[in-house]
Amino acid sequence: MSIFVIDDHPLMREAVVMLLRRLRASTQVIELERLASVSKAITEHGEPELVCLDLKLPDTNGVSGVREIRQMLPDTSLIVLSASPASDYEDLAREAGADAYVEKSAGAAQIGKVLREFLADEVEDENAPTIPEKLSKRQKQLLVMLDRGLSNRDIAEQLQISEHTVKVHLWRLFRRLNVKSRSQASHLARTAGLLDL
Repeated sequence: MSIFVIDDHPLMREAVVMLLRRLRASTQVIELERLASVSKAITEHGEPELVCLDLKLPDTNGVSGVREIRQMLPDTSLIVLSASPASDYEDLAREAGADAYVEKSAGAAQIGKVLREFLADEVEDENAPTIPEKLSKRQKQLLVMLDRGLSNRDIAEQLQISEHTVKVHLWRLFRRLNVKSRSQASHLARTAGLLDL
């Protein structure tokens, strides 16, 4: 597995790469300067497990980079590392599909803490599915709907939310259960009695 770091400032990019190598020495870290290089990097290295993205790249505008990455890599963890204050862009970035937003001014310790959270989750993915002690009401609803075989569009209509929001909820649910697919989630829900909660 690899990690993509997309930032057009060499100094910042190198600092993030050093942090990642310290946290996970075995993982290949791919450095990219612009969004246009992502498709080629995916072809050469496969889909990454994590993308660290700067908002302000030569070929992006606002949160357009987040949207493009989310379209290309719907299941990949995406962290925005930005010089812009969280108050300006965090909500927009999350709506566009980012999983976390970290200001570059937060410093190495804080950035490292966020990276560690995402990398720790990926390490746990190698284990068997886990049964959480408590699921949110929304997560229980999603499990019931998955078990009924509903599509993302059907779920979105029933819950009166966007399809993208459904994808985000499902992604978080899969991480919580440590599963990779809808069928695994349904199977775990049935065998663990999560549908009766």
